[in-house]
Amino acid sequence: QKDQLGEIDRAIEYDSYAFLPEQAVFTLCEHFKTKSLDGFGCGEMSQAVAAAGAIVHYLKHQLRRKIDHLTSLRCDAPAEYVMLDAATQTNLELVESRGARNTSLLAVLDRTITPMGGRRLRSWILQPLRNLSELERRQQMIADLLQEPDLLAAIRAQLKPIRDIERATSRLSQASGNARDLVALKFSLQEIPRLKGELQKLIERASFGKTPVVAEKGGGLGERALSLQLQSAIHEIPLLAEKLGKAVVDDPPLTLKDGGIFRDGYDSDLDELRRASRDGKNWISHLQEREIAATGIKSLKVRYNSVFGYFIEVTKSNLANVPAHYTRKQTTVGGERFVTPELKEMEAKILGADERARQLEYQLFQKLREETLRELESIQQTAAAIAVLDVICSLAETARLFRYCRPQLNNTLRLVIKDGRHPVLDQNLVEEKFVPNDTSLDGETVRLAVVTGPNMAGKSTYIRQVALIGLMAQIGSFVPAESADIGLVDRIFTRVGANDDIGRGQSTFMVEMNETSNIVNNASERSLVILDEIGRGTSTFDGLSIAWSVAEFLHDKIKARTLFATHYHELTKLAAERKGVCNFNVAVREWNDQIIFLRKIIPGGADKSYGIQVARLAGLPKEILDRAKEILSHLEKPDGITAPSAKPHKRAAKTGAKNEKPQLDLL
Repeated sequence: QKDQLGEIDRAIEYDSYAFLPEQAVFTLCEHFKTKSLDGFGCGEMSQAVAAAGAIVHYLKHQLRRKIDHLTSLRCDAPAEYVMLDAATQTNLELVESRGARNTSLLAVLDRTITPMGGRRLRSWILQPLRNLSELERRQQMIADLLQEPDLLAAIRAQLKPIRDIERATSRLSQASGNARDLVALKFSLQEIPRLKGELQKLIERASFGKTPVVAEKGGGLGERALSLQLQSAIHEIPLLAEKLGKAVVDDPPLTLKDGGIFRDGYDSDLDELRRASRDGKNWISHLQEREIAATGIKSLKVRYNSVFGYFIEVTKSNLANVPAHYTRKQTTVGGERFVTPELKEMEAKILGADERARQLEYQLFQKLREETLRELESIQQTAAAIAVLDVICSLAETARLFRYCRPQLNNTLRLVIKDGRHPVLDQNLVEEKFVPNDTSLDGETVRLAVVTGPNMAGKSTYIRQVALIGLMAQIGSFVPAESADIGLVDRIFTRVGANDDIGRGQSTFMVEMNETSNIVNNASERSLVILDEIGRGTSTFDGLSIAWSVAEFLHDKIKARTLFATHYHELTKLAAERKGVCNFNVAVREWNDQIIFLRKIIPGGADKSYGIQVARLAGLPKEILDRAKEILSHLEKPDGITAPSAKPHKRAAKTGAKNEKPQLDLL
């Protein structure tokens, strides 16, 4: 489970009875105020119900949270999504990257404008769909937007003022929200009519045939078009928008206790208290002028702090002129502070009015929050629809900027890509242009591609590229290619890189074998498998044997579409033994004992490893490289069992033992 779910060592224990099916059903029915869970379609899903019930129980009774904003259950069946284990998410760098720069797939696709859209795109990437009709609806809306770039820009412009209404309503429903959450709703709801207007234009242009659409039997846009669905799910809620606009100031304080939340004119009682406070403060400001005139102390100040309230401050040099009716309150370094009966009386009026105003504002806030939460369901539907709209517009903008194509999706086992490009490198390469490559797997004549070539040539980049293009297609996105014909996959598996796991006491080879075991035990005919250098964590004979056996198993038993990058050139002989195996290599050109990487995938196996040339690029000293060539030349001879003796440098080298067979090519 850890291999599939990732690190779970920080999980905490919780009351076991909360996970009992009967208790979970009771907890959920009590929360949703229903007699049963059948209406949610999960009455028979005992394990899922137990987990959901335990979560609700934990939130209510352990964290003491108000969760009234949780108004429904949705059942997500595993069959609806592409399964991505933790290793695949990490190896493909879907939402996080390992380097200093953020070069994840999410980073290069994310042109969302709202926080809600950003979160939704992340969830789409981690949960690609297997529903062909839903994917085609997403594709079609992207196509419609690309046909109308002015509307794409207009819709994105209308999304900019919209705040994070998902989080705002969540905080308000948990009684942890403040006036700024109401302001976020206010500004967002005020933009909804204009946003819907731009969306309506897109629908009308598609309906009149100005853009290609997926039409149903009656022609036209079709009732199930995504743009129509989003249009109906975005609610204007004009009465609430108007009330929030009249009630709350545009820039309220962060905390409720500071007051100043509501506009003047919203509540007559609040207006009266504010007038009393303002009148008192005006009296205070004039008091300073009157006292200066009465005492002749020009430096006299009337000040306020939260400890002593209002006071009159006189410097030491003027203490002799202080009137008798002044009462000393505090001595400071520079002088003394005094109060008068008249000042204390006015202070009581001012502070009393301020306190009553704050109390009244809090009551008004609670009432307005309750009125807002009466529209909770409509607001949540609106937020969800805006999130989807934002993601679709983001994917359309990315497709427009980088010339992506619309992949043809189907339920076959084909994976055919013409001039495919790595989505991350295609956007981030500066010094060179990315070289596109073709891919052709069909599940029958070619279902396992063995990719050979030297290090740094681009094998790993290529096989990751294919996986990322397939994943992008199954979130409904256009893809970086000239064309693509993609049969939907049920899972994407990757075995890439070489890392140990010190925390769990696992060597590099053990981690590699765990990930490989997960693949061969869980992959199906509909899976896409990406393997990079299986067996390199152990000896040559052992590694080659395991790699060969895994390749045969994937081809013969599982029959999954597989890209197998390897340095074991012996694996290219599989193509002669099995009709579903095909060899490819990354083209290089030799020039003056150096190699030039062409980055092009071509048919056939690689004839050389070019390891010494790559070592030269890495900066190994010439002395080491020359010696390596000498050893390689000797080992490549039929009887080259041992390395030749080195020429003496400072002293003669010792002769090695005879006939110690090194771990060389198996076949």
